[in-house]
Amino acid sequence: MYHDATLAARAKADPRPKSAVSTGVGLAGLAGLLTWTAIALYFEMPGPLSALTNVVAAGAPMVLWSIFVDKVHRNPSTGIDWDNPRPLSETIDVSLAKIAGLWLTWGGIACVYALSRFYWQGPYVFSMWCLAMAAPVLFLGAIPWVIWSDRYLKQPRDGAWTLGAWLLNLDEPYEREAIYAHLRAWAVKGFFLAFMLAIVPAGFGDFIRGDTANLWRDPVALAQWLITFMFLVDVAFATVGYILTFRALDSHIRSATPLAAGWTAALICYPPFVLMADGGPLDYHPGTSDFVHWLSGHPTLMAIVAFVLVGLTAIYAWATVAFGLRFSNLTHRGILTHGPYAFSRHPAYLSKNLFWLISTMPMLATTGSWVDAVRNTALMLGVAGVYYWRAKTEEAHLGMDPAYREYSEWMERNAPVPRFFAWITGRSKTPLPSGEGGARSA
Repeated sequence: MYHDATLAARAKADPRPKSAVSTGVGLAGLAGLLTWTAIALYFEMPGPLSALTNVVAAGAPMVLWSIFVDKVHRNPSTGIDWDNPRPLSETIDVSLAKIAGLWLTWGGIACVYALSRFYWQGPYVFSMWCLAMAAPVLFLGAIPWVIWSDRYLKQPRDGAWTLGAWLLNLDEPYEREAIYAHLRAWAVKGFFLAFMLAIVPAGFGDFIRGDTANLWRDPVALAQWLITFMFLVDVAFATVGYILTFRALDSHIRSATPLAAGWTAALICYPPFVLMADGGPLDYHPGTSDFVHWLSGHPTLMAIVAFVLVGLTAIYAWATVAFGLRFSNLTHRGILTHGPYAFSRHPAYLSKNLFWLISTMPMLATTGSWVDAVRNTALMLGVAGVYYWRAKTEEAHLGMDPAYREYSEWMERNAPVPRFFAWITGRSKTPLPSGEGGARSA
């Protein structure tokens, strides 16, 4: 009781900064996703179009919640004044230049896709099919959307307009940095949306095709099926985030990181640059097995470990759900302070690395060689180091916003994870009260 009263008093005296995203929007998306997944399970629909429908089922309720409940379109951060539209005659020239800039950007991304053999093999073939189907709608739909929305924007001369003004050689002043910021944002979207679409069908299909008849007799099989579901949730929400970058939803990209270190740390975690893939320099898997192998003679312990992994994956999925419509690597789209981000600045990185450590147990080698055990453990630590680096570069980027600095300082004072690490490293002047603790990735 005393501990609870202490925590309540602290929360009242030092309230957590408001989150840019509500809890409700993520729950709405999760409800839609669960509904479609249940339908797909019942009717046995594991195909790629069913997987895409699952993305829509997650995204549509979040859009509706955002507009009708959270009313995000009224947020000052949208830069939209719905009550004072300008005459079309005042904005049409700006809109036409902006459309030219967008078309040039999208044409450049299409050229990268077309010239890169990587995008025309394996699961990326599905991505290219999706994007090819969407391209005519995107190119033509931009015309009425931009012309209409520019009438309401307080500052319609954005990065797309700046690029269009440069392309059309307009006799108007513009800043080159606006072009670079625009291209960085679309580079993020072009790279990661293709990746997310590529992995949507596989995880969804694996979950729907799971042998559900055997799940209740085998705790490990049940845990692995649930883990597959958690990754399904993560992928669906992340894909929605890369698609729905709209000012009207306040989910637009405020900025993509200008830090080269940030781009490097992120890209080496994804194909085709990934260092942790099979045979890569940070591949810690040779000579290892999974926890099922090492705990095969201990079914109770095996089941406990399996559900610890379910919990870690649930935290990882929760960290993505908390973004609602706004998940995206390398970008600032509003500061989150709720959900798992009230406990750790980087809950996804923390849970992901703990999952890999516990599931793989790299300190145990099937070869019986201590050299392999030491090597694989060191490589896994190297992977953790990459994610620590990613976390620090993200903090450096987001720290350009005073709202993130306020959140970060609040976390240092109040959140269990950073306070625990500050305590054990001697950086905290206040010992933790009984019951608090945790870990963090950065």
